[in-house]
Amino acid sequence: MESYFQYNDGGRSDSGYMGEARDCVARSVAIAAGLPYQDVYNELAKGNAKQRVSINDLGYIPKRRVRTARNGINTKRKWFKDYMISLGFTWTPTMQIGSGCTVHLTPSELPAHGRLVLSLSKHCAAFIDGKLLDTYDCSRDGTRCVYGYWALT
Repeated sequence: MESYFQYNDGGRSDSGYMGEARDCVARSVAIAAGLPYQDVYNELAKGNAKQRVSINDLGYIPKRRVRTARNGINTKRKWFKDYMISLGFTWTPTMQIGSGCTVHLTPSELPAHGRLVLSLSKHCAAFIDGKLLDTYDCSRDGTRCVYGYWALT
């Protein structure tokens, strides 16, 4: 079977960023929406800075809010959902409480056409027209569960 993974950092390196970061949300949104990485990063950082901080977001309570999207985004926050809707995305859940995994990260179980931001366990990835675009193959050989996805309409 032909690989459906393609390396894509969403424009992160072109924006001057180096090294590793937990910026999968910014990368996947930039790729799926076709927007410059820096623009998406700035919007997510602005949302992060405005949100009420809880220990669940970071694992600790920071002394001050930091305007960054480098260390992850809580995609369950209302501001994030509003941002995705403003870009023209709609949410499709693929897993309910108690249902178990019903959709896996494989082209045969996801829409064949379209621009998606996949919600995975502790990760987000772009999926466009049957191709996984990320900095690594996060599919776990097609066994990784997809909790839901944002589709560009």
